[in-house]
Amino acid sequence: MPSNAPDPDAIRILLAELWQSGLPLLRERLAVLDAAVAAAHSGHCTGDIRAQAIAEAHKLSGSLGMFGYPEGTNLAREIEALLDAPTPPPPARLDDLTLALRATLSLTN
Repeated sequence: MPSNAPDPDAIRILLAELWQSGLPLLRERLAVLDAAVAAAHSGHCTGDIRAQAIAEAHKLSGSLGMFGYPEGTNLAREIEALLDAPTPPPPARLDDLTLALRATLSLTN
């Protein structure tokens, strides 16, 4: 009798393919976070760049766990919270979190 359970190997392969095809978008999202870090360092992390970075961090926090990056989810959530706070985000902390996110994802650039 055939099983209705999904094939774990097929799921891993599918997730790996989705991850690879999504890398350009992931890099774009990280670039938005990098722009927010640069803006925070210059004291101008406001308006559109901050709103866009909040949105991208939120999307990352919602998707990275599915691909086996729970620490990436936690880092993205922390980035989102820093950016969404009523006070200006601390540039050094935002920088550290963004670098840690890239390291967690094995993306250094």
